[in-house]
Amino acid sequence: MLIGPPGSGKTTLGRLLAARFGVAFRDTDADVEAVAGKPVSDIFVEDGEERFRELEREAVRRALAEHDGVLSLGGGAVLDEGTQALLAGQPVVYLQVGLADAVQRVGLASARPLLVLNPRSRLKKLMEERRPIYERLAVLTVVTDQRPPEELADEIVKGLAS
Repeated sequence: MLIGPPGSGKTTLGRLLAARFGVAFRDTDADVEAVAGKPVSDIFVEDGEERFRELEREAVRRALAEHDGVLSLGGGAVLDEGTQALLAGQPVVYLQVGLADAVQRVGLASARPLLVLNPRSRLKKLMEERRPIYERLAVLTVVTDQRPPEELADEIVKGLAS
């Protein structure tokens, strides 16, 4: 399982790791979009963050029960205590990213709903608020700043094997 803030590389690394392990890749944000029939940004605007979090909780619960490949969780999925309990004892990898790299990867003009007003400041705040949860849940932490995905995948594979 991959956790981390927006721009940490969860989707990119998830796909790469799935290919290396010969398993399927699943992203809970994509699951939420499939159930809702619209992009995450539209769910936030039209239905609100509370509704998105409900859909997200269910998507994570379902994915953990059904999926045996590489799983990427949305950046805020770990905020839910029930989700935290489900992740206990799982091979959770925290992809740690600095603000500068996250901003570059996310792009400040993107459709990320929680980053609409003052995106750089908001992203910094989200990262600071969630860091302790990410660190507590992770069995492995990988710093992704200025590193190619292949190198990161090598570190994750090695770290999970030990």
